[in-house]
Amino acid sequence: MINPTSIFNRVGLPRSLSWGYLGVLIFMMGDGVEQGWLSPYLLVHNMSIEQSASLFTVYGITIAVSSWFSGVLAESYGPRKAMVVGLLLYIIGTVGFVGYGMGSLNYPVMLATYAVRGFGYPLFAYSFLVWITYRTPQQMLGRAVGWFWFVFTGGLNVLGAYYSSWAIERLGYQNTLWSSIFWVALGALFALVINKDHFILKSSDNSNTKTQELMKGFTIIKEEPKVLLGGIVRVINTTAQFAFPVFLPIYMAQFNISTKEWLQIWGTIFTANIVFNLIFGFIGDRLGWRNTIIWFGGIGCGITTLLLFYAPAWFGGNYWIIMMAGVLWGALLAGYVPLSALVPSLVTKDKGAAMAILNLGAGLPVFVGPAIVGLLIGSIGSEGVIWILAGLYFLSAVLTTFITLPIAKKIPIDVVQRENII
Repeated sequence: MINPTSIFNRVGLPRSLSWGYLGVLIFMMGDGVEQGWLSPYLLVHNMSIEQSASLFTVYGITIAVSSWFSGVLAESYGPRKAMVVGLLLYIIGTVGFVGYGMGSLNYPVMLATYAVRGFGYPLFAYSFLVWITYRTPQQMLGRAVGWFWFVFTGGLNVLGAYYSSWAIERLGYQNTLWSSIFWVALGALFALVINKDHFILKSSDNSNTKTQELMKGFTIIKEEPKVLLGGIVRVINTTAQFAFPVFLPIYMAQFNISTKEWLQIWGTIFTANIVFNLIFGFIGDRLGWRNTIIWFGGIGCGITTLLLFYAPAWFGGNYWIIMMAGVLWGALLAGYVPLSALVPSLVTKDKGAAMAILNLGAGLPVFVGPAIVGLLIGSIGSEGVIWILAGLYFLSAVLTTFITLPIAKKIPIDVVQRENII
């Protein structure tokens, strides 16, 4: 008879958290329904690209704040409570944004309510990532976080993009956004109710202790500066991912790539990405987490970012060649997956605080990416912006060379040896 537990362990998926993984997949699909089309939609309705970039920038600020809090709140109050708060804020923000903002294109209301919505998914998804880091054995942690980014990206950028390309033609733009509430609620059902795994809280209800736990999200970088480097690399990781939707659909339109075709390209990019999230989870556990980030993530993404931009001009807007360039970028973007195993392994305790910095790094790109576009595209154009994004990737490869694991009893010696070889 086949042992289900051994199968789950072999592929690096914690069986006790499997329903939670499914819940994150569905939740993020609901969150990602507007990723590929909201900016072009706003431009068609007489908003400027600067206004669109500002909307995503404000959204990104709240995501960044929420991402930082997710780590320490999950550790101090439990992931379930943090995830419930994220769900409620997402629903409140969506109701306000769609019902009162988009309906009348009231820009101030859209800014405020989209910001509230931004608090939602980091508290939900990244709190679950903290749950994973505490409940997974060290030797399979790279694969376990690979599965997390598989469902996170698969929901946000793949299922969200494909679903929206279907839904906007049948339901309309606003009703597509309304439908996101159903999907996030369904995801929460799996992750919070059907998922029965228990997270053991630290045994303290003292309010001063809770405050100290929250402050560790900052003090950890003084105790272990390499955690800060990991956070910076994490920012660079997905900055382009959130910058691209602001200006690339408009750039691609110059080469006769329609919004629908762009959504299909974007969805296929992240179909490749989620597959390679798993592959690089395995590669990272074997080749070394740090080595994987440097060569596949930093160097690989820097080169393919430039390729994606220049492919339309070089090949006359050929849809399939642009698709191939995008798929290469999406696959190598997964080279950063081992960062979620590397950073918490830099410390032997307070992993939630280390994850808070990493989660902040995951949230900041939603702000940084659109901000780079909004501030610079008017002066240096699309080409200048793309070179800045590529340069950041190369910088991340350099920074990662300084993130070395300590030799500690809790970390297998073969893991340490791999991480200290370039």
